[in-house]
Amino acid sequence: MTEALQFAGVYVQNTGYIPVEPWRMLSYAFVHNPFSISSPLSILHIAFNMYSLYIFGRVLEPMIGRWRFLVLYLLSAIGGAVAIDLLTSGMSAVIGASGAIFGLMAATFVIVRKLGGNMSQLVVLVILNLAIGFLVPGISWQAHVGGLVVGALVGVIFMETRQRRQQWLQVGLTAGLFALLIAVTVIRAFV
Repeated sequence: MTEALQFAGVYVQNTGYIPVEPWRMLSYAFVHNPFSISSPLSILHIAFNMYSLYIFGRVLEPMIGRWRFLVLYLLSAIGGAVAIDLLTSGMSAVIGASGAIFGLMAATFVIVRKLGGNMSQLVVLVILNLAIGFLVPGISWQAHVGGLVVGALVGVIFMETRQRRQQWLQVGLTAGLFALLIAVTVIRAFV
């Protein structure tokens, strides 16, 4: 079942051999198969993702609201997919929520720092988890980096346009970021 939802660059690259299935840029972030990764840390990886979603969800959702949280999660997942497309061979298939989770961490960092909070412990957590992604086979560091970058950008958009009179600017900038991610993917598909 997870094979039908996994993401690899080949699903958006218009090769002519494999059908273009852009929904996989999102679906991969909602599934995980503990037996598909050849690492004994697979179950821990799933547990970390779910625990992180719980922790950052409890912090972020009350701060930014349900809909902004959803937008942040989805855009971070798409950012992870774009990074996978750009930084891996087209056949490197991935599943899991890590890209979106890293986006939540980056947005938390940006938002809490902008509000004057200390995020040094979060920086250590991100560095350790990025290192794990580079060192442990079967974990997509590319999705981590893509989610991190997009999550930080969404956090900046949310913080710089948080006044009620800037609501449409926030929607426009967020939609613009989504359009940019899709444009990068489309350009990559035809280059």
